[in-house]
Amino acid sequence: MGPHPELFDECRMVRADGELDLVTASAFAHDLEDARDGTGRLFLIVDLRGVTFMDGSVLAPLCAAWDDCRKRLGWVRVVHTRPGAGLVFLAGGLLERFPRYASAEDAWNGVLADSAAADRAT
Repeated sequence: MGPHPELFDECRMVRADGELDLVTASAFAHDLEDARDGTGRLFLIVDLRGVTFMDGSVLAPLCAAWDDCRKRLGWVRVVHTRPGAGLVFLAGGLLERFPRYASAEDAWNGVLADSAAADRAT
């Protein structure tokens, strides 16, 4: 895990791999906090494509990041492809706050995963 400010102008990125659970949630929260260091407008992409398991312990740090970025006139967008992350967001009532993006580029451009797939099909 770790912040990777790359690819995009005003955007910071945090990538996570492996399991995100009660044991690893504090490191994940720390990475999210590090990525939000500083002042000014902030866009944050959280890439969960490498996560093999995720439980609800990551929701509080993600919501804290979302609140902080919104206060700074930015956003948090989450990239994930495995169904487990979507189920955790569904169970937490956070699907609208954290819709699915298929890639960091789609997240930056605001293209939801379902929208991108529909556009490619036509």
